[in-house]
Amino acid sequence: MSVEDQIANVAWNADGLAPVIVQQWDTREVLMLAWVDAEALRRTLTTGRVTYWSRSRQEYWRKGDTSGHIQTVRGARIDCDGDTILLQVDQTGAACHTGTRTCFDGRDLDAVIGGEQA
Repeated sequence: MSVEDQIANVAWNADGLAPVIVQQWDTREVLMLAWVDAEALRRTLTTGRVTYWSRSRQEYWRKGDTSGHIQTVRGARIDCDGDTILLQVDQTGAACHTGTRTCFDGRDLDAVIGGEQA
């Protein structure tokens, strides 16, 4: 399937964006959530380096160009509805803009832990 056919399979939201769950390819650690439009996804799928769409800055950003904390593509897939992308990467350095390995570090919610189903 061509890159254009793959991009056409994504169910873009009203703003022309799709969320991307970013996961370390070997450990399966969830690193961050970001957004792409069709062009950012095209760049990601064809270059081997991850490009996102910054909703706050309204511009493309290739992860690591300024920080050195690059993400190289190891795999990509869409979910069953086509509206979310799972991007498996090899992360160099911190994934989060705060300097931590993952954006899901240290802000746990106080959730009740479930038990076995009856």
